[in-house]
Amino acid sequence: MLKFQQPPKAYEDVYLEETDEPLPEVLNPNTRYVFLSTLAKGGKSIISTVRDRHLQRVVVHKSLRPEFVNDPQEQLRLLREARVSAKLQHPSTVPVYEIGRDRKGNVYFTMKLVHGYTLREIMDYRERYDLIQLIEVIEQIAQGLAYAHDHGVAHRDIKPENILAGPYGEVLLVDWGLAKVWRKDGSTTPELATGITVEGSDNTLTGHGKLQGTPIYMSPEQIRRDPGIGYSTDIYSLGVVLYELLTGQVPFNAEHTYEVIDMVENQPPPKPSSVSKYPVPRMLEKLVMRCLSKDPAKRPDTQEMIQILQADWHRELLA
Repeated sequence: MLKFQQPPKAYEDVYLEETDEPLPEVLNPNTRYVFLSTLAKGGKSIISTVRDRHLQRVVVHKSLRPEFVNDPQEQLRLLREARVSAKLQHPSTVPVYEIGRDRKGNVYFTMKLVHGYTLREIMDYRERYDLIQLIEVIEQIAQGLAYAHDHGVAHRDIKPENILAGPYGEVLLVDWGLAKVWRKDGSTTPELATGITVEGSDNTLTGHGKLQGTPIYMSPEQIRRDPGIGYSTDIYSLGVVLYELLTGQVPFNAEHTYEVIDMVENQPPPKPSSVSKYPVPRMLEKLVMRCLSKDPAKRPDTQEMIQILQADWHRELLA
């Protein structure tokens, strides 16, 4: 199992003085959270650590940046992310604790504070890790996706930066802000962003009027903004991550975003064994090439992917 050493006090100690502190007779929601620090400022949101004074613990607080708090699209996106994350109660998803409005009436939600490393950080030191350990991470993410797909949710933003590995064996798929869900009758709403804008060599496109996501990890149908996009888009993206674990590089890359988009849509990826400096088990190579099929119908589903990842492919490394 993939584990990491964390600095001392990465997690809070539990003390009797805090567990037995009397709860105020009147709970004021406006004074529940005490700001501690800003973890990240994304394109549209602010992620901070706060202390929950009711439960005496540190949690993550996510809200919109001031310039987007009155934007209906971004409000809807934040609400959707909070509720999708809350409804997907699986070991590979981050628990959501509360959704509410602050003193100014702006929407926020709180969730579990996760300690660990992103898969991107792990891959930066790829030579330190055994392939068996790394495939365990992919398998756990596939398990989380199987759960999400069974509950009617496609993630649509799978990449190493959105996969966290914790110090106690936990593996989490985070950031469900681009998730797709369907109505009960099978229909869905139009995308929150429209059109495709390709600018310079930036491979990460986000924002109004732009393709939502990271083109290197996006499926051809996601790049085309196919209205019928389904769960297999996640299989493609996870296949790109698996390809990168096997080879140390992504299947398609170029200086300019429009070149990456053209490759994803029109060019076959090279076989991992032809570009990797590491041994590539044939079973995993066949799996990743199927995941990267341009035709969504030719990709495996999550259950088949899990079965292959759990198979005895590692014996090839010992031969």
